[in-house]
Amino acid sequence: MATAPKVRRIIVLGARSVGKSSLTIQFAEGRFVDSYYPTIENTVNKTIRYRGQEFAAEIMDTAGQDEYSILNSRHAIGIHGYILVYSITSRASFEMVHIIREKILDYTGTENVPTVLVGNKTDLDGQRQVSVEEGQELAASWGCQFIEASAKNNENINQLFELMIAEVERHNSPPTNQDVSTFRRPVDIFSPATWWGGAHGGQIYNCTVIREGSDGNKNV
Repeated sequence: MATAPKVRRIIVLGARSVGKSSLTIQFAEGRFVDSYYPTIENTVNKTIRYRGQEFAAEIMDTAGQDEYSILNSRHAIGIHGYILVYSITSRASFEMVHIIREKILDYTGTENVPTVLVGNKTDLDGQRQVSVEEGQELAASWGCQFIEASAKNNENINQLFELMIAEVERHNSPPTNQDVSTFRRPVDIFSPATWWGGAHGGQIYNCTVIREGSDGNKNV
């Protein structure tokens, strides 16, 4: 008998116009929307296969809500993973993810939650206000995943959500002492086992950095 998919509830958070809906719709439906104005939050469903196991991902998109009120206590109930999105073209949106994460930790009453930090809109690299290194350093300080993506160009979208599942599963099954001792050694950057590692000088340590991008138009 086939194993039933594991349900994983994921929430996408960030300031307005960073591309939360664009990322979610691109992943779920394989299309890019440059204008999307929902009046209420929306949940999409898609199956993700990771390490031979199917996961039924329920992805909550909080677009349409003011960035100062997008997170409340119910967003901390039953959520397995948090995707925090900023635009690489907006310094303010980068600062906002700091505030959002603090709210998450306050509501959950924990010191850490499964998180992927996302720098969206790499297609607008010429307008960049936040460097790759800044995103990498912030994620490293949080002990979480980091990836840059473009919803417009469909770059790193699947990888983003696979990273989220990997982070949730890592959180649910902490590594043993032996795992930790080998975890920090340089390893193959393309190995799935390194998805919760980090890139520096071509080697993996604590924070994955995946970056692709080209010039293009604004994502919403």
